[in-house]
Amino acid sequence: MLRRVLSAPLRSLNRFASSASFDFNPVLLHDIAPADGPPSSGTVTSEEAIKYYTQMQTIRRMELKADQLYKQKVIRGFCHLYDGQEACCVGMENAIEGTDDVITSYRAHGWTYVRGIPVKEVLAELFGRDLGCARGRGGSMHMYADGFYGGNGIVGAQVPLGAGLAWNQKYTNNGGISISIYGDGAASQGQIFEAYNLSKLWKLPAIFVCENNQYGMGTSVDRHSASTEFYKRAGYIPGILVDGMDVVAVREATKWAKKFVLENGPLLIELKTYRYHGHSMSDPGTSYRTRDEVQSMKKTLDPITGFRKRCIDAGLLTADQVKSIDKEVKKLIEAETGEALSSPEPSMDGIAHNIVKGGFSKKKSIFSLNGVIASLSFSSHLERKKRHSPNRYRPRSLSKSDLATLTAHMSTTSTCKRASRASSGVTSYLLNQQKICESQFPSTHLRNP
Repeated sequence: MLRRVLSAPLRSLNRFASSASFDFNPVLLHDIAPADGPPSSGTVTSEEAIKYYTQMQTIRRMELKADQLYKQKVIRGFCHLYDGQEACCVGMENAIEGTDDVITSYRAHGWTYVRGIPVKEVLAELFGRDLGCARGRGGSMHMYADGFYGGNGIVGAQVPLGAGLAWNQKYTNNGGISISIYGDGAASQGQIFEAYNLSKLWKLPAIFVCENNQYGMGTSVDRHSASTEFYKRAGYIPGILVDGMDVVAVREATKWAKKFVLENGPLLIELKTYRYHGHSMSDPGTSYRTRDEVQSMKKTLDPITGFRKRCIDAGLLTADQVKSIDKEVKKLIEAETGEALSSPEPSMDGIAHNIVKGGFSKKKSIFSLNGVIASLSFSSHLERKKRHSPNRYRPRSLSKSDLATLTAHMSTTSTCKRASRASSGVTSYLLNQQKICESQFPSTHLRNP
């Protein structure tokens, strides 16, 4: 089970202190000398305490709002919530720079927020609205931001992409790193080990992070993995095990890890954490674990309440400050939810945007959303951002071979079904798209999804 000392000794006990030093459990090391490992304490200023607490509380409230709206059928399709794991993304984000790259799995809402996307754009994307960070085309699993490459729906497939991002960082020699995040359920995927191998061969500045939330879908780690020490999995790549429920421990480990990979090549980090919801909203999360287990974790190891207590005890925060932050966060979530709900669905006029050059044309190609949700949502994000940095974002036109691939998707009914379930906004697009295609191109034989 998780190990954590919530009442770890404080090196500074001054009331209303400007900073305090927190001790935490030393990390466990693989193929790293003890003297060379990460620190076992970290200093937090009062400003940082406010920032970290606010960020974690915002993610928690945002995810609980998503839970509420999913049950009201405002959000449909796949939806994987991050509550319980807030210390992971907040700790890592506050240890890296905006020029560093991050890519993660489909449990991406928290990461999308800390990488700079406002709550309203995260929620609007869940609703399939035009205000969304991918203009409603991506949904829960396909969100993007500057330096954040998703949100990926295929288990483990983001890790080789993350290795590619690390190669780009080394090739451009800009001093940046890549962080590739995956869950314990994906840790045995073969493509992950291929990424390990190339990263080690080429000495890439890559951090591979296993967010071990104790369950791969509905299967506990000791039942789905012969080796549960995920930080040792690569063997020839050094690794560390960190308390993923302690935001300061995560931050300090990530600061150390960035310096390590820039000098030595890839590193594995296992963050031992816990998710409060089931695997996704379709999973109640109670058939393979007890309600008492979940409540016990919330009571004893919660990353937000634990950090709050330590900050109050250290004099970095007062009880009144905490109440004020909680009130403001709740107010923010309600306001941003209202704005997201008021946003319209994307216009049909832009359905081919970033996919087919010049829009619909029989000469160019026929397309559907079936196999291209991820590319469509990412290119929509680029279209938003290129207004601000036109020289940096240049979405390319599809080649003839790309168009041929998209055309082939149209004859696969099962693909249509998967696409229609993938995002709340996609279903209405697909139905309308079918009518347009049947009227303009009767030879396509699109069937009802």
